[in-house]
Amino acid sequence: MANLTRRGFIAATVAAGTIRSVPMLATKPAARRVLTLVYDKSLGMMRAIDRLVP
Repeated sequence: MANLTRRGFIAATVAAGTIRSVPMLATKPAARRVLTLVYDKSLGMMRAIDRLVP
């Protein structure tokens, strides 16, 4: 696993979220994706949670 800083992790998460959401925007504009960052104590780092909001 890559050793990422907090800033690098956020940048990578935003890039991954953008790549996942671009094809969805072209096909389904009704649902919206919400990406939330939470601190996971067991992992000891930030974790991204992706939710669909109607």
